[in-house]
Amino acid sequence: MSTTDPTPVRLVVGAAIVDDLERPARLLSARRTEPSALAGGWELPGGKVDAGESPLSALHREVLEELGVRIRLGVHVPGPLPGATWPLGERYEMLVWLAEVVEGEPAPIEDHDELRWLELDDLRAVGWLPADLPIVETLGTMLRGPKRT
Repeated sequence: MSTTDPTPVRLVVGAAIVDDLERPARLLSARRTEPSALAGGWELPGGKVDAGESPLSALHREVLEELGVRIRLGVHVPGPLPGATWPLGERYEMLVWLAEVVEGEPAPIEDHDELRWLELDDLRAVGWLPADLPIVETLGTMLRGPKRT
């Protein structure tokens, strides 16, 4: 009798980069260039956690590689899965943190061809990748805060 273990889930990290952690008004979006199945879709910057690497180290590395900037992290944006992760298909789960740029000017260096700052009331102005859309919706609610009358 043989048993087949399911493919382990791979951890991915994402940065919800805002213009100001204390008083956010805009969120940075990045348009993918690869792989071809994701090309043209918009996402939060980030990437895979390498073996032996902590999620926070991976996030700082990925943002520096992809955008050429250093960031300061804010709060973790909890997802609906155990471990407070967000589902990215069947093989990946993502941890997301709020962040702001502390050094450099974001540029689409690797894996992206365009960056766009989106006003919090206009987060759907780009075609988000389906897996990122629930995260973006949560961010919109979280960052706008309670409605004032």
